[in-house]
Parts: sequence; C-alpha cells; structure tokens
Amino acid sequence: MKRREFIAIAGGFAAGWPLVTHAQQPAIPVVGFLDSRSPGEDASGALAFQKGLGDAGFVEGHNVKLDFRWAEGQYDRLPALVADLIRHRSCIA
Repeated sequence: MKRREFIAIAGGFAAGWPLVTHAQQPAIPVVGFLDSRSPGEDASGALAFQKGLGDAGFVEGHNVKLDFRWAEGQYDRLPALVADLIRHRSCIA
C-alpha cells in the first residue's frame, strides 16, 4: 500500500469516527412524574423524588430527563396526562 493511499484511508476513518460514536450514544431516559395535586401542594414530594433519583446517580439534564404532569385535583385529567407523557416521550432527545 502506498503512503498516500494509507493516509487517505486513515483520514477517512478518522473523519467518520465521531459520527459513528455519536450515533451509538444511548438516548437519555425520560422519567415521568404524575401527581393528582398541584405543584404548590406537592413541592416537597417532587423534591424528594428528584433527591431519590440523585441518590441513585441520576442527574436531571445529564443522564435523565424528568417530565412532570400535575392534575391539580382534577382526577378525571389523569388518563389524559398519562397519554400525554407517553406521547411526548418519543419527542425528547
């Protein structure tokens, strides 16, 4: 193999490597938090939830995405909120 051919092949491999590495990175998991109350009524519960995830090694925005939904006392909204969480989980990068 001639030197120029080797450099061309090695250069092409090196240029394509970041694309391959990027394509193989796993997606960040999305964790949905659903509560029948309002954010103000259950702020301590949401914070405890986030702390528990942090204790397990999950940091929001780094290796996990948290998606909150609040029914604000309207229990009939819960099924729609669950459907919304499921629908939006594929939209998060």
